Amino acid sequence: MNKLHRILLALGALATSLSAAPPAAPPPAAPASQLEEVPSGTPAHPAVWQVSDKDTTIFLFGTIHALPQDIDWYGDRVANAFNASQELVTEIVEADPAQLQASVRATAMLPAGKTLRGLLTPAQRAKYDIALTTYGLPVTTLDRFKPWYAAVFLSALPVLRDGYASENGVEQLLNARAKAANRPHKALETPEYQLGLFDSLPPATQMRYLNEVVTDLPTARSQLGEMVEAWKRGDAEELARLMNEDQDEPELMERLVTNRNKTWADWIKTRLDKPGVVFVAVGAGHLAGAGSVQDQLRTKGITTSRVQ
Repeated sequence: MNKLHRILLALGALATSLSAAPPAAPPPAAPASQLEEVPSGTPAHPAVWQVSDKDTTIFLFGTIHALPQDIDWYGDRVANAFNASQELVTEIVEADPAQLQASVRATAMLPAGKTLRGLLTPAQRAKYDIALTTYGLPVTTLDRFKPWYAAVFLSALPVLRDGYASENGVEQLLNARAKAANRPHKALETPEYQLGLFDSLPPATQMRYLNEVVTDLPTARSQLGEMVEAWKRGDAEELARLMNEDQDEPELMERLVTNRNKTWADWIKTRLDKPGVVFVAVGAGHLAGAGSVQDQLRTKGITTSRVQ
């Protein structure tokens, strides 16, 4: 599987703004769990880090946005860290579906007179058509959208059809708990900013990404399954290996991951100047491997310690 496809599957909230209210109808997902309750099932122990000074503690928790129902990740140490916090911070917060859909339409549509399938070569179009019909979608479903949007949309198809759902994802459940506790929930970014990350990709890069996603669709579920298993064990090194092997898009990695990690590390450094306890939950890919948030903090002389 290509590098960017793996990143998209693991980062979580980077795709939230694209899947929460897509202009094209999403595939049926597994029944939603109750947001107030973490699904009972297989115990998981995902990694948690801590950054502290004399009057501030910031917990760093790597998330998986879409999960099956049967993973119980809200164990003692995650719960203790969350309950001790006074503020939840995630990549983005819930957006109004109508507003989000309007933003997606404004960003992701091709100019009048152009169609996505018209941009593909005959060979590319044949593979693309097979990919859509395999999942029961008309070949024209995404014709009005740019290649990057089609790539993101298609990336979600296999896992949603196999029982992964954002309703079971970490962010949804943490958001529900924050609301129940009347706890502030703030964001590091906006949906519009995240949409812009994709939309600013050069057309040739978007097209290459789409064609790679189409090729890799049959292995998407197994690849995400490996990453989820590493996440459940709290094996950040293995998660980093799965994400970083076959790295072939350093420019995209820098734009979608490393630069954002630097910005978030700056935010953490600044937030340490204000007393309190904060629970920061971002895509697991941001907290694993070279260039991670922890690496960026280390360059600023800030040490993180593993809590779980």
